[in-house]
Amino acid sequence: MSSTFEKAHDFTLSASEINFGTTNYYGHASGGSKAAALKELREHIAAGAMHNSDERCDAPKCHPETRVAVQDEVVGWIVGGDGEEEPKNMLWVTGPAGGGKTAIMGSIADTCHKEGLLTCGFFFSSFVGSVDRRSKRCLVATMAYQVVQHEALRDVGERILSSVERNPAIFKQQLEVQLDQLLLQPFRESRRDPDGLPWPKVIVIDGLDECDAVQYGDTARSPHVAPRTKEADQTEILHMLLKAANDPSFPFRIIIASRPESAIQSFFTDVAGYTTRKIFLDDKYNPDADMLLFVEAKFTDIRRRYQLSLSWPSTDVKHTLVWNASGQFVYVSTVMRSIEGSSALPQELLDQVLKLRATDASTNPFAPLDALYAHILNSSPNPFLTARWLNLIFGDIPFLQTRSVRFVRLFLESSPGEAFHVFRGLNSLVSIPPTDSDYNDYTPSYSLFHKSLTDFLKDPSRCGSLYVDEEDVWGLYSERYLQIWKDKGPATPLSAHERGNFMDQFLDLVSRSMIQFLSMEQNLDWTPTQPQISEWSFYLCTKPAIGIGDVALFADTSEQGC
Repeated sequence: MSSTFEKAHDFTLSASEINFGTTNYYGHASGGSKAAALKELREHIAAGAMHNSDERCDAPKCHPETRVAVQDEVVGWIVGGDGEEEPKNMLWVTGPAGGGKTAIMGSIADTCHKEGLLTCGFFFSSFVGSVDRRSKRCLVATMAYQVVQHEALRDVGERILSSVERNPAIFKQQLEVQLDQLLLQPFRESRRDPDGLPWPKVIVIDGLDECDAVQYGDTARSPHVAPRTKEADQTEILHMLLKAANDPSFPFRIIIASRPESAIQSFFTDVAGYTTRKIFLDDKYNPDADMLLFVEAKFTDIRRRYQLSLSWPSTDVKHTLVWNASGQFVYVSTVMRSIEGSSALPQELLDQVLKLRATDASTNPFAPLDALYAHILNSSPNPFLTARWLNLIFGDIPFLQTRSVRFVRLFLESSPGEAFHVFRGLNSLVSIPPTDSDYNDYTPSYSLFHKSLTDFLKDPSRCGSLYVDEEDVWGLYSERYLQIWKDKGPATPLSAHERGNFMDQFLDLVSRSMIQFLSMEQNLDWTPTQPQISEWSFYLCTKPAIGIGDVALFADTSEQGC
């Protein structure tokens, strides 16, 4: 793999060996203050993973009057599951990619929140939002934080904060220990107030298959230590949730949504089958009828906007779109976004979609979706450059995913206005903030409407000439990195103040990317503190030439609890 860091050699880096002259990031709550404990807890959550976070403002939700049957079944189980002949405490909602799982879970979480049924939730995401949504690190803390904030669970919340006061290092302990101290024990010690608010009933966990592995140890010094797999972490989460579901003091049902990956399916079949109910999103829930309702509603809006005939499009055309979808909501939603979000005539855009050639969907259900993705990407002015940008922003190199739109644009542009050129025509695939917010350093990042686009781009058998290998992605990163160093700023002209702000963020990015690259190479479980990042950035700024070998100067044999 070619990268900015390829010249690094002859040293190792361990989290316990790095000393930047700063104090320990994790401090004890002073004076037994509950406010300090709440602050400590808040610093270890993934706020973007909560169902109503600002990160999820564009997250998919079920269109009105669609997916009614499956939503009714889930809510019915939440409310009345105790009356079943064999009550189950866990529900696994599964199905193939693009089937609408996240939309259904988002809608159910919203409904349960409005009805006072939602205890807490966590929406994993490997392709959008903060890095904290991609691993198990913040899962229990995020669940505990929502319990603390719940109006009906005040007594439990006080006990959770007391646990944080007693053991502020809890967030670095195993998931099962975190579960015991932050959730199970507080609930065991609490008693419901018969005159108080009714307790909520359900916990929602979405996208478990998108949870990546957290690495521990230093394989450079301990080569016998194998890197952890994401399947191991996902199974650890499932065992933790099963323990909670089986604890009589934890009176909540747990919904878990994921693709039917082998490790997850094996767990629900072989380990938790006795207490798990399963919903597979197949033809039983009549997705075709729901998709037809969806496209009819969208075409009604388009007809009204363009003053088109009520007979457009024909019933046969709408049924063709639904048939092409092969049960995947992502297909029809992408088609409709491409038609309603473009400046071209909707009749022409629809005709283009209908003329797309794909292999037989009966043997490859992704074929129509792949053809659609290829058509949209090939409609951009420079399809391969667009694919390179998408792979760098949303791929396995996570350095840009959480950066503001303004910073990403300035970092990647080799000439002013290139971002507009690259993303032109991609409104159906990428959520792009309005132009007037582009100059705000605090705007959200670019985000994808669906993870299936990254699946498509990573598979050369699906994306063909649009495939970009990892070396090329690193090449683009290195190219822009070196050019910005050479020019002391981005290609777009900026004022002195704006250039200074950009370079501050650039140094922060370089520092984090160096550390993250080495951590991935040596399988370290370590995240630097902001003071450490700032000090490293200052060091880089004073060097006439920067190489990753300079990182060795920060390695120190003195022990530090990072």
